[in-house]
Amino acid sequence: MSTATLSVAGEVVTPRQFRYDDLAALPHQIPDISALAPGRQGCAVRLRALFDETGLGARANHITLYADDGEYSASLPLDAVIDHAVVIYGLGDGPLPAEQGGPMRFLIPDVTACGIGEVDACANVKCLSRIEASDDRGPDTRPVAGDVPG
Repeated sequence: MSTATLSVAGEVVTPRQFRYDDLAALPHQIPDISALAPGRQGCAVRLRALFDETGLGARANHITLYADDGEYSASLPLDAVIDHAVVIYGLGDGPLPAEQGGPMRFLIPDVTACGIGEVDACANVKCLSRIEASDDRGPDTRPVAGDVPG
């Protein structure tokens, strides 16, 4: 099994590292993500389940998602994504392969459901290694309109 971990830290009551088995044991499982996001594969857990485990600090109103390359990050309003987003962590009987954005991948199945411009497809972070809750917007390296080649 994968030794990769997903760190959930910042404005939380109990910071925590989640491995594949930890994620698989959480409530709010989605055994087949294609039911929410056609064309996607794998099993996932709702973002809310992670914060149910760690507890959210009273001041938490944003999350910043970090890819394991140390360079890509996306910062989002917590209330816009907590009930929509998932973490895909598995495919078949093992971890999500790197070719599909694994070992963990943040996904908002329907970014339009969030209802704000800050949440776009670029917030679907591949190779997710850390989620940090905070009381303000964190680092965000997503391309801005006009920066993306057309």
